[in-house]
Amino acid sequence: MAKQDTGRVVVRRKRAYGEGHHGGSWKIAYADFMTAMMAFFLVMWLLLLVPKTELEGIAEYFRMPLITAVTGGPKVDSSRSVIPGGEPSIVPNQNPTPPQMMDRDNQENQEDQFDQESLENLKQQLESLIENNPVLRQFRPQLLLDMTPDGLRIQILDQQNRPMFATGSARVQSYMRDILRELAPPINQLPNSITISGHTDAMRYAAGDRSYSNWELSADRANSARRELVAGGLVERKVKRILGLGETVNLIEDDPMAAVNRRISILVLNRRAERRIDAQNSAGTTGKQVQQLLEELSHPDRVNGGGLGANAPAAAPAAPAVPGSAQPSAPAAVPAGAAPSPAGSTQPAADQPSDAPAAAPAPAPSN
Repeated sequence: MAKQDTGRVVVRRKRAYGEGHHGGSWKIAYADFMTAMMAFFLVMWLLLLVPKTELEGIAEYFRMPLITAVTGGPKVDSSRSVIPGGEPSIVPNQNPTPPQMMDRDNQENQEDQFDQESLENLKQQLESLIENNPVLRQFRPQLLLDMTPDGLRIQILDQQNRPMFATGSARVQSYMRDILRELAPPINQLPNSITISGHTDAMRYAAGDRSYSNWELSADRANSARRELVAGGLVERKVKRILGLGETVNLIEDDPMAAVNRRISILVLNRRAERRIDAQNSAGTTGKQVQQLLEELSHPDRVNGGGLGANAPAAAPAAPAVPGSAQPSAPAAVPAGAAPSPAGSTQPAADQPSDAPAAAPAPAPSN
């Protein structure tokens, strides 16, 4: 017997699954974005730290065509910045550097470079002099030559068995005198100024710093060295300053009592150091301002218009006499050309009643 068809319909449906995982590609994009933002803010922070002059050099770099930067040309930048720059450019320059300022900077740069070469030559000349001079050759271990940012430094050191000065005084020993007078002619060949610094060890006087101390001793020794250099042929006006540094700057920091800490330092200044010292000592005051300040201090009554003329205060009226009081009335003002009254007497004016209050005398001008 055949099966009966019940009309049942079977629907087969596929089970829906969630979409598969896309991985971490969005994290890579986000990381790139954060890296770019960090780089941007880092550049902005660095630009805040760069001086304005360097910013101008950076701007000039982006204004210069690439072919000019690579091959050179008439538009190449001649500034002192290590970043080249030039024109023409489509980027407008709001604050162009004046040509006069650029020329002055270039001239100063060339002079400083020439000055540095002169000091290097002086160092070589002194080293050759020390090797060939019989007077200086025996003191070679006590002579140190080195280049500093301020110029050529010549240091004359003490030794335990051969001090440059008498113990505790500024009296120059005979061999120290010979050294200074031999060094004076080569130093005098250059137009550069010099500074002389005196140094001592940490051994102090019994009175400490209350009386004669290492400060005075170091300054006196530096001044004694100046006198010997002048006696050897150094022009006096080339001495820029004398410094007494005591035991504050030791050559051997671990041993402040070492003999080499007692020394004389002669610094041949370069032009840049001379300009800095002159700017520090000028204190931003011109000669005219100094004269005006001295005039104000000498004549304080002339500050507000010159003397006691129109700006002088008017004579204050005397207080009226109180009836029955024993106070004497103030003396009347004496007209110009009139004879003064005798001491102790009161002379009223011709048109003034005898009981009217008298005018107080005008104050005398002070110088």
